[in-house]
Parts: sequence; C-alpha cells; structure tokens
Amino acid sequence: MSFMELANNRQSDRAFTTQEVNRKDLLKCLQAAQLAPSACNSQPWKFIVLDNPQIVRQAAAAIANNPMGINKFAETAPVLVAVVEEPATLMPKIQGKIDSNHWAQFDLGSATAHFCLQAAELGLSTCIMGAFNEAELKALLQVPQDRRIFVMVAVGHPSGAIRTKNRKELNAIHCFNQYEV
Repeated sequence: MSFMELANNRQSDRAFTTQEVNRKDLLKCLQAAQLAPSACNSQPWKFIVLDNPQIVRQAAAAIANNPMGINKFAETAPVLVAVVEEPATLMPKIQGKIDSNHWAQFDLGSATAHFCLQAAELGLSTCIMGAFNEAELKALLQVPQDRRIFVMVAVGHPSGAIRTKNRKELNAIHCFNQYEV
C-alpha cells in the first residue's frame, strides 16, 4: 500500500478483538520506531511492551485510574506499550548550550508515530493515550523516578472497520512563505 493509503488506514481504535498480537509483528513495530529521526540521533526513548495478560490488566487499571476517568477501553487491548522518555544526548559542541530535552518530545512523538504506522501496515490497530496514572505505571513497570512515561499505546487487532477521517480542510492547515489567518 502507498504511504497515503497507510496514513489513511491508521486510526485510533478503542476496541480490539481477543486475538493475540504476534511478537514478530511487535518487533517490526519496534524496528520502525528505532528508525525514527531524532535530534543529534539521541533516540531518547525506550519502549516497554506489555504482552503478559496479568501485567496488561494491571497496567490497564493504572491507565483508567486517571483524573479524567478516560481510557477505560485499555482493558480490551491485548498489548500495551509504555513509551518512556530517556535522557537526550546531543552532540558535544552543542551539549550544555541548549536544553538537551528541547526536542525530546518531538523525537518521542516521531518514534511513536513510526510504531503506530508500522502496526497499521501489519493490520493492527493502535490508540495513543496521554491520560494515565504515571506513578502507578512507574511502580508496576519499575521505571526509574527520573524517567517519564511519555505516552501509553494500546495495540491489538481492530474489532471494527476503517472509519472515514474527519480532518480540517487542507487549505486550513497550511500557507506558503508567510503566516496567513
């Protein structure tokens, strides 16, 4: 499939079948994330893949235990992935002159997008979640206190069809040469 077909097929699903996700497919998703661009090639990420049903249930409970009370669907995902922000190391000539984590969130987002796009190509579905109980997840997954869980990603086989995208018109999201209202 072309990249535009892949981008169109990728969607955030909140319902999954009970079918297991093959570890080979998860490794392909991780390889795609590994190839994401990052500032000074710092690759400030670590992906913790949860595919043990008991740990997935515990993590899903921590995800649902958030101040907004959302993401309860995580309990239906056969796999959950914690994307952890690692320290970013920049080139020596610029290290210390700028905040080394200045681009880390962009890098993490790119790696997460690569992971999700690869999943879509494999017929898997994902949903990126930003609301969760980070303290509970850090304790469960033994993430050091000086690290941050950037996002959680639910992964599984979709239980529904590809939906029509609801996006802004193309002319509403771009301009050439200068900002236009």
